[in-house]
Amino acid sequence: TAAVNMAEQDRNGREAAAAESSVPLLEKKADGVLYVEGCPGCAVDRRKAANPGIPYGTFIYVWTVTLCTALPISSLFPFLYFMIRDLHVAKRTEDIGFYAGFVGASFMFGRCLTSTLWGIAADRIGRKPVVVFGILSVVIFNTLFGLSVTYWMAIATRFLLGALNGLLGPMKAYAIEVCRPEHEPLALSLVSTAWGIGLIIGPALGGYLALPAEKYPNIFSPDSLFGRFPYFLPCLCTSVFAAIVLISCIWMPETLHKHKVSDDGNQSVEALEAHLIDPKEEVGQSNSSNTKKSLFKNWPLMSSIIVYCVFSFHDMAYTEVFSLWAESDRKYGGLSLSSEDVGQTLAITGASLLVYQLFMYPSIIKVLGPIKSSQIAAVLCIPILFAYPYMTYLSGPGLSIVLNIASVIKNNLGVTIITGTFILQNNAVPQNQRGAANGLAMTGMSFFKAIAPAGAGIVFSWAQKRQHAFFFPGDQMVFFLLNIIELLGLVLTFRPFLAVPEQYERN
Repeated sequence: TAAVNMAEQDRNGREAAAAESSVPLLEKKADGVLYVEGCPGCAVDRRKAANPGIPYGTFIYVWTVTLCTALPISSLFPFLYFMIRDLHVAKRTEDIGFYAGFVGASFMFGRCLTSTLWGIAADRIGRKPVVVFGILSVVIFNTLFGLSVTYWMAIATRFLLGALNGLLGPMKAYAIEVCRPEHEPLALSLVSTAWGIGLIIGPALGGYLALPAEKYPNIFSPDSLFGRFPYFLPCLCTSVFAAIVLISCIWMPETLHKHKVSDDGNQSVEALEAHLIDPKEEVGQSNSSNTKKSLFKNWPLMSSIIVYCVFSFHDMAYTEVFSLWAESDRKYGGLSLSSEDVGQTLAITGASLLVYQLFMYPSIIKVLGPIKSSQIAAVLCIPILFAYPYMTYLSGPGLSIVLNIASVIKNNLGVTIITGTFILQNNAVPQNQRGAANGLAMTGMSFFKAIAPAGAGIVFSWAQKRQHAFFFPGDQMVFFLLNIIELLGLVLTFRPFLAVPEQYERN
């Protein structure tokens, strides 16, 4: 009997030791926060607690990855007019805008179908795997788009590029998670800055580098690769940049916790004790079981997403219209500019966005908050848009100066609005729902942005055929409709529609 008891005790001792070894080691801090050894999210939280400064190194990943996903979205707009012409799908010049709209919409339609799935994946398997796969899709399908030889090939490659590129939603969640709360406005402004710069520098690259055999005949022969594929060079440049970012992401830290967390995203004693009750629990199960509230019932989140979608629709329609309007002939109400001229304007605008977001926006958001700054920006956009059609009366340096000033102001105001909605969205949910919440926002935004280019192209084509109408003739009607959308977004930023997180109630 004694031998049996000793054997039983020895077996129990081995089981206890094995169970103890399977439990993650914890490190307790003075404020009651616990860190799980081996958890990447806890490692990031530990660094944030030890280093109260701005995490510049990690912010570089936020900026470059966001720029990588933004560059291909609108890089085609300066040369899309000429690409549709060269693909010989439009029977009349006035119909080019109609066909161009569907190519622009295909990217956003693809992203609309998959953004929520990518957000859920980011909450289950981590931010980093989703980011890596998204960048890889940019390298592949953006390159193939530049090699398009038919209209349907162009649409198919843009659709797949959008469907497999789920970067923006996880990166907004990632930006919040790598920094302390006091640096969150700067983190999200970096996202919107990189996004805005990508939407400007991308078209600038498209404008300067498309049709290189015509613009730079001393460098590119008509019989060369870039002569036979005149729109490949700008796509290739973007893909090479994406490949460099992809390699650098090997060292990008993961932020998703591999255990349960409290609703505010902190590693509380209770949350970790719940995890230690069943240390074998799967990562996906622990994160999904901690979801307390349906995203669709979270009105502060849903109302901010709706506002975000309306302004995103406006921005995408404006981006499509700006290039088509600037490059169309003056007899149709345009400016008769070349793709290079448009690219130069957009490059100047992109540089201004970087300066504005880094040095001016943080001070504005501290004084006004995300809501009032968005409202003021929306109000100021309306008279600027009304002035665009009357630029046709200008020419030479005067036109260039006025166009650049208007573009700079309009795009900076647009980024102010988008950044404000980013802040509201990410503060309306806990960490374990941020990926899904941002994926949901991307789905809605992508749907609206898919409609925007097609709708803008159709309206632009229709407006060019009514040059002598009594009510807002020609392109005046296009900018009038853009202002209607801007006004609708402005109205939605007020109570009772827009519900905001408690920390922004005073705004």
